[in-house]
Amino acid sequence: MPRALRALVFDFDGLILDTETSEFQAWQEVFAAHGGTLTVADWAHVIGSVDSGWDPAVELGRQTGEVYTSDELRAEWRPRRDVLFAQEVIRPGVLELIKEAKLRGIGLGVASSSPRWWVQGHLERLGIFESFDAVATGDEVERTKPDPAVYLLALERLRVPAAKAIALEDSPNGVRAAHAAGITCVAVPNDVTRHLDLSAADALLESLSELNLDELPFAF
Repeated sequence: MPRALRALVFDFDGLILDTETSEFQAWQEVFAAHGGTLTVADWAHVIGSVDSGWDPAVELGRQTGEVYTSDELRAEWRPRRDVLFAQEVIRPGVLELIKEAKLRGIGLGVASSSPRWWVQGHLERLGIFESFDAVATGDEVERTKPDPAVYLLALERLRVPAAKAIALEDSPNGVRAAHAAGITCVAVPNDVTRHLDLSAADALLESLSELNLDELPFAF
């Protein structure tokens, strides 16, 4: 018998709002200003996690032979990131999927590696925070993605077993975290993560607009 879908659990960064591309572009510009380079391959392990250990000062210093501090580089990066963020809008299909899930009585959650102030602040700014039944963030768990802890916390708050949920992700770290929590995962890459290997996802879509809850590509 098909399983009854009871919850959709969204990643935030790069999935609801494409903060990933803005962050990456801003870092590329900082590196270029100092004579360095930053590629998608260099950045790949950082996406979807705050536990990657990546230090811009170490990486740029390795490339240029100069001495930097993380604080000074982030002080250059942050204003440019914020300018790029301001140009971002909710990604295609997100609002429609939220509306459809609400009509069907399907629970909605967020599982993000980012801290609560960041996730909730942006969701409130976008006017969709109240649409979610549960929000779990990286500062509420010991380890962020690819560790499954934030997904397990979201499921606990939704009171839904993993087998009756679908995770919506944009990064390999996110896909690994969802699967480690026992959740079926649909990947919807953004401009940065489309260059990464998302083949482990149960389905790969160009946009959340393509996700038809009546024709899921796996048994529900």
